[in-house]
Amino acid sequence: MSSEIPVISIAGQEVKPGESATINMPMVRLYTDTDISVPVHVKRGRKPGPTVFVSAAVHGDEINGIEIVRRLLRSKSLKVVRGTLILVPMVNIYGVLNRSRYMPDRRDLNRCFPGHENGSLASIVAHRFISEIVEQCDYGIDLHTGAIHRSNLPQIRADLDDATTRELAESFGVPVLLNSSPRDGTLRQAAKEVDTKVLLYEAGEALRFDELSIRAGERGVKRVLHSLEMISRKGSKLSSAPVIANTSQWERASHSGIVRSLVKLGDHVQPGDVLAEIGSPLGDVFGQVVSDKSAIVIGKQNIPLVQKGEAMYHLAYFSEDEQEIAVNIQGMADVLLPST
Repeated sequence: MSSEIPVISIAGQEVKPGESATINMPMVRLYTDTDISVPVHVKRGRKPGPTVFVSAAVHGDEINGIEIVRRLLRSKSLKVVRGTLILVPMVNIYGVLNRSRYMPDRRDLNRCFPGHENGSLASIVAHRFISEIVEQCDYGIDLHTGAIHRSNLPQIRADLDDATTRELAESFGVPVLLNSSPRDGTLRQAAKEVDTKVLLYEAGEALRFDELSIRAGERGVKRVLHSLEMISRKGSKLSSAPVIANTSQWERASHSGIVRSLVKLGDHVQPGDVLAEIGSPLGDVFGQVVSDKSAIVIGKQNIPLVQKGEAMYHLAYFSEDEQEIAVNIQGMADVLLPST
Protein backbone atom coordinates (compact mmCIF):
# COMPACT_ATOMS: atom_id res chain seq x y z
CA MET A 1 0.00 0.00 0.00
CA SER A 2 1.41 3.38 -1.03
CA SER A 3 2.09 5.88 1.77
CA GLU A 4 0.81 8.66 -0.49
CA ILE A 5 -2.78 9.82 -0.08
CA PRO A 6 -4.43 9.86 -3.52
CA VAL A 7 -6.51 12.70 -4.88
CA ILE A 8 -10.21 11.80 -4.92
CA SER A 9 -12.33 13.81 -7.33
CA ILE A 10 -15.88 12.96 -8.42
CA ALA A 11 -17.84 15.02 -10.96
CA GLY A 12 -15.10 17.66 -10.71
CA GLN A 13 -15.37 18.00 -6.92
CA GLU A 14 -12.27 17.12 -4.91
CA VAL A 15 -12.57 15.65 -1.42
CA LYS A 16 -9.46 16.07 0.73
CA PRO A 17 -8.16 13.67 3.40
CA GLY A 18 -10.16 13.97 6.61
CA GLU A 19 -13.17 15.45 4.80
CA SER A 20 -16.64 14.13 4.03
CA ALA A 21 -18.80 15.33 1.16
CA THR A 22 -22.06 14.63 -0.64
CA ILE A 23 -21.77 14.97 -4.40
CA ASN A 24 -24.51 14.89 -7.02
CA MET A 25 -22.94 13.08 -9.98
CA PRO A 26 -24.72 14.22 -13.18
CA MET A 27 -26.23 11.60 -15.45
CA VAL A 28 -28.32 11.90 -18.61
CA ARG A 29 -31.12 14.50 -18.60
CA LEU A 30 -34.67 13.19 -19.02
CA TYR A 31 -36.65 14.06 -22.14
CA THR A 32 -38.78 16.28 -19.87
CA ASP A 33 -35.71 18.56 -19.67
CA THR A 34 -35.15 17.44 -16.08
CA ASP A 35 -31.61 16.98 -14.82
CA ILE A 36 -30.86 13.63 -13.20
CA SER A 37 -27.93 12.99 -10.88
CA VAL A 38 -26.75 10.11 -8.72
CA PRO A 39 -26.09 10.93 -5.04
CA VAL A 40 -22.62 9.97 -3.83
CA HIS A 41 -21.26 10.33 -0.29
CA VAL A 42 -17.50 10.28 0.32
CA LYS A 43 -15.82 9.74 3.69
CA ARG A 44 -12.04 10.15 3.84
CA GLY A 45 -9.65 9.25 6.63
CA ARG A 46 -6.65 11.38 7.43
CA LYS A 47 -4.25 8.46 6.98
CA PRO A 48 -3.47 6.59 3.74
CA GLY A 49 -5.37 3.40 3.05
CA PRO A 50 -7.49 1.66 0.43
CA THR A 51 -10.36 3.23 -1.46
CA VAL A 52 -13.61 1.24 -1.31
CA PHE A 53 -16.98 1.81 -2.95
CA VAL A 54 -20.29 0.43 -1.70
CA SER A 55 -23.01 0.52 -4.36
CA ALA A 56 -26.70 -0.33 -4.37
CA ALA A 57 -29.63 -0.43 -6.81
CA VAL A 58 -27.67 -1.26 -9.94
CA HIS A 59 -31.02 -2.96 -10.48
CA GLY A 60 -33.49 -0.21 -9.62
CA ASP A 61 -35.99 -2.42 -7.79
CA GLU A 62 -33.39 -3.98 -5.47
CA ILE A 63 -33.87 -1.58 -2.58
CA ASN A 64 -32.44 -3.46 0.43
CA GLY A 65 -29.05 -2.03 -0.49
CA ILE A 66 -30.39 1.52 -0.39
CA GLU A 67 -31.39 1.00 3.24
CA ILE A 68 -28.03 -0.60 4.05
CA VAL A 69 -26.25 2.52 2.74
CA ARG A 70 -28.67 4.78 4.64
CA ARG A 71 -27.89 2.95 7.88
CA LEU A 72 -24.16 3.09 7.22
CA LEU A 73 -24.41 6.85 6.78
CA ARG A 74 -26.30 7.19 10.08
CA SER A 75 -24.01 4.81 11.97
CA LYS A 76 -21.92 6.47 14.69
CA SER A 77 -19.40 3.63 14.50
CA LEU A 78 -18.58 4.29 10.83
CA LYS A 79 -15.64 6.62 11.37
CA VAL A 80 -13.14 6.25 8.56
CA VAL A 81 -9.62 6.67 9.93
CA ARG A 82 -7.68 5.35 6.93
CA GLY A 83 -8.37 5.42 3.22
CA THR A 84 -11.58 6.45 1.48
CA LEU A 85 -15.13 5.12 1.52
CA ILE A 86 -17.45 6.00 -1.39
CA LEU A 87 -21.15 5.24 -0.80
CA VAL A 88 -23.54 5.16 -3.77
CA PRO A 89 -27.09 4.26 -2.66
CA MET A 90 -28.70 4.38 -6.12
CA VAL A 91 -26.63 3.65 -9.23
CA ASN A 92 -29.64 3.03 -11.51
CA ILE A 93 -31.56 6.08 -10.36
CA TYR A 94 -33.86 5.81 -13.37
CA GLY A 95 -34.92 2.32 -12.33
CA VAL A 96 -35.49 3.46 -8.74
CA LEU A 97 -37.80 6.22 -10.01
CA ASN A 98 -39.80 3.64 -11.98
CA ARG A 99 -39.51 0.84 -9.35
CA SER A 100 -38.03 -1.23 -12.15
CA ARG A 101 -35.04 -3.57 -12.43
CA TYR A 102 -34.22 -2.07 -15.81
CA MET A 103 -33.20 1.22 -17.35
CA PRO A 104 -35.85 3.22 -19.28
CA ASP A 105 -34.38 1.82 -22.51
CA ARG A 106 -35.25 -1.69 -21.15
CA ARG A 107 -31.60 -2.63 -20.78
CA ASP A 108 -30.22 -4.41 -17.74
CA LEU A 109 -27.57 -2.02 -16.44
CA ASN A 110 -25.61 -4.96 -15.02
CA ARG A 111 -25.08 -6.27 -18.54
CA CYS A 112 -23.85 -2.93 -19.94
CA PHE A 113 -20.53 -2.37 -18.13
CA PRO A 114 -18.02 -0.88 -18.79
CA GLY A 115 -20.25 1.17 -21.08
CA HIS A 116 -19.36 4.03 -23.40
CA GLU A 117 -19.68 7.80 -23.11
CA ASN A 118 -21.51 7.94 -26.47
CA GLY A 119 -23.59 4.78 -26.13
CA SER A 120 -27.16 4.07 -25.06
CA LEU A 121 -28.58 5.51 -21.85
CA ALA A 122 -27.56 2.38 -19.92
CA SER A 123 -24.12 2.44 -21.53
CA ILE A 124 -23.56 6.08 -20.53
CA VAL A 125 -24.56 5.41 -16.90
CA ALA A 126 -22.29 2.37 -16.77
CA HIS A 127 -19.38 4.33 -18.25
CA ARG A 128 -19.75 7.21 -15.79
CA PHE A 129 -19.95 4.91 -12.80
CA ILE A 130 -16.82 3.06 -13.88
CA SER A 131 -14.82 6.17 -14.78
CA GLU A 132 -15.90 8.37 -11.86
CA ILE A 133 -16.07 5.77 -9.07
CA VAL A 134 -14.72 2.29 -9.78
CA GLU A 135 -11.45 3.28 -11.44
CA GLN A 136 -10.46 5.18 -8.27
CA CYS A 137 -11.14 2.18 -5.99
CA ASP A 138 -9.14 -0.80 -4.82
CA TYR A 139 -12.22 -2.73 -3.64
CA GLY A 140 -15.98 -2.63 -3.95
CA ILE A 141 -19.09 -4.15 -2.39
CA ASP A 142 -22.10 -4.28 -4.70
CA LEU A 143 -25.44 -4.80 -2.90
CA HIS A 144 -28.19 -6.83 -4.59
CA THR A 145 -31.38 -8.77 -3.86
CA GLY A 146 -33.30 -11.50 -5.59
CA ALA A 147 -35.41 -10.49 -8.59
CA ILE A 148 -39.12 -9.70 -8.39
CA HIS A 149 -41.00 -12.44 -6.47
CA ARG A 150 -37.70 -14.15 -5.55
CA SER A 151 -35.80 -14.12 -2.25
CA ASN A 152 -32.14 -14.85 -1.61
CA LEU A 153 -30.53 -16.03 1.60
CA PRO A 154 -27.81 -13.54 2.68
CA GLN A 155 -24.75 -14.66 0.72
CA ILE A 156 -21.59 -13.37 -0.91
CA ARG A 157 -20.80 -14.16 -4.53
CA ALA A 158 -17.24 -13.53 -5.65
CA ASP A 159 -14.20 -14.92 -7.43
CA LEU A 160 -13.01 -16.93 -4.44
CA ASP A 161 -10.09 -18.38 -6.39
CA ASP A 162 -8.46 -14.99 -5.85
CA ALA A 163 -6.87 -15.08 -2.37
CA THR A 164 -7.46 -11.41 -1.52
CA THR A 165 -11.08 -11.51 -2.63
CA ARG A 166 -11.65 -14.69 -0.66
CA GLU A 167 -10.20 -13.12 2.50
CA LEU A 168 -12.54 -10.14 2.15
CA ALA A 169 -15.51 -12.42 1.46
CA GLU A 170 -14.80 -14.44 4.59
CA SER A 171 -14.53 -11.27 6.66
CA PHE A 172 -18.02 -10.15 5.53
CA GLY A 173 -19.49 -12.68 7.94
CA VAL A 174 -22.40 -14.45 6.24
CA PRO A 175 -22.50 -18.26 6.47
CA VAL A 176 -22.62 -18.94 2.70
CA LEU A 177 -20.06 -17.90 0.09
CA LEU A 178 -20.67 -18.80 -3.55
CA ASN A 179 -17.63 -19.09 -5.80
CA SER A 180 -18.77 -17.27 -8.91
CA SER A 181 -16.86 -15.97 -11.92
CA PRO A 182 -18.17 -12.62 -13.21
CA ARG A 183 -20.22 -12.55 -16.40
CA ASP A 184 -19.38 -10.30 -19.34
CA GLY A 185 -21.08 -6.93 -19.05
CA THR A 186 -21.41 -7.01 -15.28
CA LEU A 187 -20.03 -4.47 -12.85
CA ARG A 188 -17.82 -7.17 -11.33
CA GLN A 189 -16.26 -8.02 -14.68
CA ALA A 190 -15.67 -4.37 -15.61
CA ALA A 191 -14.17 -3.73 -12.18
CA LYS A 192 -11.85 -6.70 -12.62
CA GLU A 193 -10.56 -5.17 -15.86
CA VAL A 194 -9.40 -2.07 -13.91
CA ASP A 195 -7.99 -4.20 -11.06
CA THR A 196 -10.76 -3.46 -8.56
CA LYS A 197 -11.82 -6.49 -6.51
CA VAL A 198 -15.58 -6.66 -5.88
CA LEU A 199 -17.83 -8.65 -3.55
CA LEU A 200 -21.45 -9.09 -4.60
CA TYR A 201 -23.86 -9.31 -1.66
CA GLU A 202 -27.17 -11.03 -2.46
CA ALA A 203 -29.98 -10.99 0.10
CA GLY A 204 -33.74 -10.54 0.24
CA GLU A 205 -36.30 -9.74 -2.44
CA ALA A 206 -36.88 -6.92 -4.92
CA LEU A 207 -39.11 -4.00 -3.80
CA ARG A 208 -39.10 -5.19 -0.19
CA PHE A 209 -37.10 -4.35 2.93
CA ASP A 210 -35.93 -7.51 4.69
CA GLU A 211 -34.57 -6.77 8.16
CA LEU A 212 -32.29 -9.81 8.40
CA SER A 213 -30.76 -9.03 5.00
CA ILE A 214 -30.30 -5.36 5.87
CA ARG A 215 -28.67 -6.04 9.23
CA ALA A 216 -26.40 -8.73 7.78
CA GLY A 217 -25.39 -6.35 4.98
CA GLU A 218 -24.65 -3.41 7.26
CA ARG A 219 -22.63 -5.61 9.61
CA GLY A 220 -20.81 -7.23 6.70
CA VAL A 221 -19.71 -3.95 5.14
CA LYS A 222 -18.35 -2.78 8.50
CA ARG A 223 -16.49 -6.05 8.99
CA VAL A 224 -14.83 -5.71 5.57
CA LEU A 225 -13.83 -2.10 6.30
CA HIS A 226 -12.39 -3.21 9.65
CA SER A 227 -10.42 -6.00 7.98
CA LEU A 228 -8.90 -3.33 5.70
CA GLU A 229 -8.05 -1.23 8.80
CA MET A 230 -10.25 1.62 7.59
CA ILE A 231 -12.47 1.73 10.69
CA SER A 232 -11.69 0.74 14.26
CA ARG A 233 -14.92 -0.96 15.36
CA LYS A 234 -15.39 -4.49 14.05
CA GLY A 235 -19.01 -5.13 14.99
CA SER A 236 -20.56 -8.38 16.20
CA LYS A 237 -18.49 -11.56 16.15
CA LEU A 238 -19.02 -14.39 13.71
CA SER A 239 -20.89 -17.34 15.14
CA SER A 240 -18.88 -19.64 12.84
CA ALA A 241 -16.61 -19.57 9.81
CA PRO A 242 -18.35 -19.12 6.44
CA VAL A 243 -18.46 -22.06 4.02
CA ILE A 244 -17.85 -22.00 0.27
CA ALA A 245 -20.21 -23.53 -2.28
CA ASN A 246 -18.54 -24.19 -5.60
CA THR A 247 -21.71 -25.29 -7.40
CA SER A 248 -25.40 -24.48 -7.33
CA GLN A 249 -28.46 -25.05 -9.49
CA TRP A 250 -32.17 -24.22 -9.71
CA GLU A 251 -34.82 -26.89 -9.23
CA ARG A 252 -37.64 -26.24 -11.67
CA ALA A 253 -41.39 -26.77 -11.70
CA SER A 254 -42.40 -30.24 -12.83
CA HIS A 255 -45.93 -29.04 -13.75
CA SER A 256 -47.93 -25.85 -14.13
CA GLY A 257 -50.22 -25.04 -11.23
CA ILE A 258 -50.66 -23.80 -7.67
CA VAL A 259 -47.67 -24.22 -5.34
CA ARG A 260 -47.57 -25.46 -1.74
CA SER A 261 -44.00 -24.74 -0.66
CA LEU A 262 -42.54 -27.08 1.97
CA VAL A 263 -39.11 -25.51 2.56
CA LYS A 264 -37.72 -22.09 3.42
CA LEU A 265 -34.45 -20.23 2.87
CA GLY A 266 -31.56 -21.78 4.75
CA ASP A 267 -33.13 -25.23 5.01
CA HIS A 268 -30.94 -28.31 4.62
CA VAL A 269 -32.52 -30.74 2.16
CA GLN A 270 -31.58 -34.35 1.44
CA PRO A 271 -31.88 -36.39 -1.77
CA GLY A 272 -35.55 -37.25 -2.28
CA ASP A 273 -36.88 -34.46 -0.04
CA VAL A 274 -40.02 -32.84 -1.42
CA LEU A 275 -39.51 -29.10 -1.84
CA ALA A 276 -43.02 -28.31 -3.04
CA GLU A 277 -46.28 -29.79 -4.28
CA ILE A 278 -47.94 -28.42 -7.41
CA GLY A 279 -51.67 -28.86 -7.96
CA SER A 280 -54.84 -27.63 -9.61
CA PRO A 281 -57.18 -24.86 -8.41
CA LEU A 282 -59.56 -27.71 -7.37
CA GLY A 283 -57.02 -29.29 -5.02
CA ASP A 284 -55.67 -32.14 -7.16
CA VAL A 285 -51.90 -32.72 -6.85
CA PHE A 286 -50.18 -32.87 -10.23
CA GLY A 287 -46.67 -33.49 -9.05
CA GLN A 288 -43.80 -32.59 -6.74
CA VAL A 289 -40.51 -30.71 -6.90
CA VAL A 290 -37.86 -32.99 -5.39
CA SER A 291 -34.23 -32.40 -4.44
CA ASP A 292 -31.86 -34.86 -6.11
CA LYS A 293 -28.86 -34.02 -3.87
CA SER A 294 -27.99 -32.89 -0.38
CA ALA A 295 -28.03 -29.07 -0.43
CA ILE A 296 -28.91 -25.77 1.25
CA VAL A 297 -31.77 -23.62 -0.07
CA ILE A 298 -30.18 -20.23 -0.87
CA GLY A 299 -32.92 -18.80 -3.11
CA LYS A 300 -36.58 -19.37 -3.84
CA GLN A 301 -39.51 -18.11 -5.86
CA ASN A 302 -42.20 -16.55 -3.66
CA ILE A 303 -45.23 -16.32 -5.91
CA PRO A 304 -47.30 -19.54 -5.50
CA LEU A 305 -48.19 -19.80 -9.20
CA VAL A 306 -45.88 -21.52 -11.67
CA GLN A 307 -45.64 -22.67 -15.24
CA LYS A 308 -43.85 -25.92 -15.99
CA GLY A 309 -40.09 -25.38 -16.18
CA GLU A 310 -39.96 -22.21 -14.09
CA ALA A 311 -37.07 -21.91 -11.63
CA MET A 312 -38.37 -22.39 -8.08
CA TYR A 313 -35.55 -23.23 -5.63
CA HIS A 314 -31.88 -22.28 -5.84
CA LEU A 315 -29.82 -25.02 -4.15
CA ALA A 316 -26.15 -24.72 -3.18
CA TYR A 317 -23.90 -27.76 -2.79
CA PHE A 318 -21.10 -28.03 -0.22
CA SER A 319 -18.43 -30.56 0.62
CA GLU A 320 -18.80 -29.74 4.36
CA ASP A 321 -21.51 -30.91 6.76
CA GLU A 322 -24.61 -29.17 5.41
CA GLN A 323 -26.61 -29.78 8.58
CA GLU A 324 -24.03 -27.74 10.47
CA ILE A 325 -24.24 -25.00 7.82
CA ALA A 326 -28.02 -24.83 8.29
CA VAL A 327 -27.47 -24.46 12.05
CA ASN A 328 -24.99 -21.63 11.40
CA ILE A 329 -27.54 -19.87 9.18
CA GLN A 330 -30.07 -20.02 11.99
CA GLY A 331 -27.38 -18.76 14.33
CA MET A 332 -26.89 -15.69 12.15
CA ALA A 333 -30.63 -14.98 12.31
CA ASP A 334 -30.62 -15.40 16.11
CA VAL A 335 -27.77 -12.89 16.47
CA LEU A 336 -29.17 -10.28 14.08
CA LEU A 337 -32.87 -10.70 14.91
CA PRO A 338 -32.96 -11.70 18.59
CA SER A 339 -36.40 -12.63 19.87
CA THR A 340 -38.11 -10.04 22.03
